[in-house]
Amino acid sequence: MRGRSALLALTAAVCALLTACTDSPPPPLVSAPPTTVTPTRPTDPTQLVVGVDSVKGGYNPHLIANQTTVTRALGELVLPSVFHTGVDGSPLLDRTLMVSAEVTKANPYTVTYTIQPQAAWGDGAPIAAEDFAYLWQNMRSQPGVVDPAGYRLITGVSARDGGRVADVTFSQPYPGWRSLFNDLLPAHVLKDAPGGWTGALSETFPAAGGPFSIRNIDQDRGEILLQRNDRYWGQSTKLQQIVLRQAGPADLVGALKSADDQLAVLDPGDSTMRALNELGKSVTLTTVPNPVVVEVLLRQTAPRLSDPTLRAAVFAAIDRDALISIGSGGGPSASLRADSLVLAPSQPGYKPSIPAGVGTPNHDLVNQLLTQAGYTKTNGSWIRDGVPLNLVIGAPNDRAPYSQLAGVLQQQLEAAGIGATILNTSGDQLFGQVLPATTTTTPTVTTTTSPANDQGGDPVNSVDVAIVPQAVGGDPASVLAAAFGCRGALPDGTTALPAANPAGFCDPGLQPTIEAALTGAMSLPDALSTVEPALWQHHVAMPLFQLADVLATGSEITGVNGGPPLVGPFAGAPTWRRAVRR
Repeated sequence: MRGRSALLALTAAVCALLTACTDSPPPPLVSAPPTTVTPTRPTDPTQLVVGVDSVKGGYNPHLIANQTTVTRALGELVLPSVFHTGVDGSPLLDRTLMVSAEVTKANPYTVTYTIQPQAAWGDGAPIAAEDFAYLWQNMRSQPGVVDPAGYRLITGVSARDGGRVADVTFSQPYPGWRSLFNDLLPAHVLKDAPGGWTGALSETFPAAGGPFSIRNIDQDRGEILLQRNDRYWGQSTKLQQIVLRQAGPADLVGALKSADDQLAVLDPGDSTMRALNELGKSVTLTTVPNPVVVEVLLRQTAPRLSDPTLRAAVFAAIDRDALISIGSGGGPSASLRADSLVLAPSQPGYKPSIPAGVGTPNHDLVNQLLTQAGYTKTNGSWIRDGVPLNLVIGAPNDRAPYSQLAGVLQQQLEAAGIGATILNTSGDQLFGQVLPATTTTTPTVTTTTSPANDQGGDPVNSVDVAIVPQAVGGDPASVLAAAFGCRGALPDGTTALPAANPAGFCDPGLQPTIEAALTGAMSLPDALSTVEPALWQHHVAMPLFQLADVLATGSEITGVNGGPPLVGPFAGAPTWRRAVRR
């Protein structure tokens, strides 16, 4: 009995233990948390990534249609220039490219350029007088070029010393000659290339003559890879590669924050500016004015706007403040309102000349002027001889902010009863074909290459209003002549292109003053005091604002600044350095 009792007690104890194991969870296992290893990205101190808004071509820096931050940057880094802009805005001779450049004769006015004997393109061909001649011949004759007035004074380019010396003769004295022959192009490649002047530079550069060369342009991926030009005869760059990488505003800010981009050059709206400011001290922000003013042109070569009363009516319908606000997006350009027709707000000597009331919509005045011009308002539209008034607006649809502004202007005109149609065309087509299509004009007489009626006519030859970039970075007197001067025969007697300028404007009464400023016979301020009031009275152009970028510099980079006036930060790229991330 005693043994049985002991067995029962032992069985009960085992069951109790088993019951306890079943009803209660086992004690937790204690172990050290797993170690997470985050690989650090190796820093390549020889490569720099620059975020940009767009890398879209073309890349000829001499074309108005190509006036973008990236195209100007490529010109600075890849192409040779006789002069560069100093920190004070004055031209400085590039001693790496040139031995000398000086006026050597007064009659005929002659400038002699002596090129360094070792200066060569990346394919080994020497940089020579033929490159000067190639640029001159195209700048004086091709449509849609930037500041051609000085080149049109040249009568010849002759070579000496195996092409290392170029003697350039002018029909008249030209004080602005130092603004010529920048961004030289390789004549030996381009003169026989398919597409020539424009086509060969639509997607890449065929040869380099600067501190960097282009290794690859991938527009689909939005990336341009520049590498140190090993054939460059000057001082070697600190960086081996610079990558220009396209991204949207939010991605650009994010790439700066993560240091995937070490630098960014962008045109931000107000929301992007707030996001950039939130990055704090990790990024330094600098506003960089561009050598471009956005403007509205009322083209008196167009049949409909040959009537000065009608141009005045269109002026009275435009809400300039709204165009500036929308076009600038609240970014840095908003503070660079362009209230002068020739000088940009950031330039020395800039002085507003815009008359009171211009750019403030006044529909009562519109009604008065259109009635005076013979129009009758019927069912909200202005009609003359049974045909509704309809204007054609041209703007480059491949560049911001012009196409957006065209849509806003269309709405403003239609609010005043003026019909408007937008011509959908690229910048190359607009400046190369559409705007030059009309012939010469005076303030009272206009002819066109093909007639167009009030209802629209041939859109190729009848753009009435254009929203376009006006390049302002060159010699100001040359800018005046290129933007508003008449264009007749060239000094060698050859016939010039029919269109005087993108505005199609020519006033024989103003032309002597414009030419006097160009040749130095009259000071620019004196010339502007005469020309600008007359231009405002002709209602030929309404400037809006100067474009500007924001330079965002990360802490890894040294040597970066906003650059010389109207040139930008890439002028200093050969000396940029990147620190190694620890």
